[in-house]
Order: sequence, then C-alpha cells, then structure tokens
Amino acid sequence: MANHEEEHEGASVSEILIEACRRNNTDLLHETLESKSDPEIASLLNTTTTVMGNHLYHEAASRGNYEIIDALLDMPDFECDPVNRVEGDTPLHSAVRWINSEPEAQREFGNALVEMMLEAGSNPRVKNRGGLTPLQLVDPRNEGLREVIRRHEYASLNAGDFVSAGDVNVVGSNAQGGQQGGLVGGEEEEDEDAEFSGSDDEERAEWERRRKESRARRS
Repeated sequence: MANHEEEHEGASVSEILIEACRRNNTDLLHETLESKSDPEIASLLNTTTTVMGNHLYHEAASRGNYEIIDALLDMPDFECDPVNRVEGDTPLHSAVRWINSEPEAQREFGNALVEMMLEAGSNPRVKNRGGLTPLQLVDPRNEGLREVIRRHEYASLNAGDFVSAGDVNVVGSNAQGGQQGGLVGGEEEEDEDAEFSGSDDEERAEWERRRKESRARRS
C-alpha cells in the first residue's frame, strides 16, 4: 500500500485531502485519489487526521461542506462515525455544532446536510466524551433539526441502546454497504432517558412506548 505521506507537488497526500475537505473542493479530492485502488482510498479517507485529531469527515462537517461530504459518502468502505480526539465527537456532532453557529437563514441547508449524513449511515445515538448525543447539542430553537434527528433515532432504536464514543468498535456505514457501528460485547447503556431531559410529555410517552416494544422483542 502506498505511503499516506508521499509527496504530491510539494504536499503530502494527507495534507491535500485535508485541504480538499476544508475548501469543499471535490475536483481536488478526485484528482488526488484517481490513481489509487479502492483499499488505498478507504485507508486514506478513514485514517487521515489533522494535528488536532479530526478526521477528514470532521473537517468537512464542521464547515458545512455539502459537496465534499456527498463525495466522501460515495467512496468505498467510508466510515461514517469516526471519533475525534478532543471532544470524542462524530462528524454528526461536528455538523450540529456548525449549524448552531450559523445564522437562522442557514438552518434549512444545515438540516438537509444532517439528513444526508443520517441517510448515509451516521449513527445519531453515539455519545461524545461529554456524554452527549448530536440531538442534545442542537440549539433548542432549531426544532426542524431536532425532528430530523429524532426521526432517525426512532428508526434505529431497535438496533440497540445508546453508545458512547469509547464503545464504538466498527463505526458507521455508507450507502454502498460500508462498515456498521455497534456496541462492544453487546453491553447496554443504562441511562435510557438521557436524550429526554427537559423534553415534553408527548415525546417521553413515545420513547417509553418504543422502549417497551424493544424490550418485549428481546425477551
């Protein structure tokens, strides 16, 4: 396999990929990867990190770079839930933080970005080092984004309980059949109400109903 730090016009391949993701430059991404095999591409995209410990997906998500994210998600065996070093965030956490920092006029675009990430396989149930899921990071005023994430949480509820960043073994999946995330050793997270702190009665009732259905199927 080729060295990830091989030089390419004065910069390493890793440095070029980081810049492509930061600048939303899909042409640069494809040009850098065009001569490489699928295993080499997967390795580069899934293991390249910045000095701060962010993966390529974090760099793109933290800037709301829709086009480069769309291109990354089309790549072979792309991991959707890598965890960064500082916060233990997944790219979904990063995208939510970006949306929170943007003007209200950007919410529709940001919500569509998160929807795409979720559809591609991002796990909305992963908790970061602070014990927070992406939903818990959402600005309470952005009800549209909260609803997008809730809908995917409910859809994936039966796959297991909430997981923390430290428990992610094999993470994410993409639309082309990438790697699936899950619980290590099948352990269950006891704090099932963490998501619903301060939420309304209707939402809690829906959670309780689905939790009972899930437990009934496992018994």
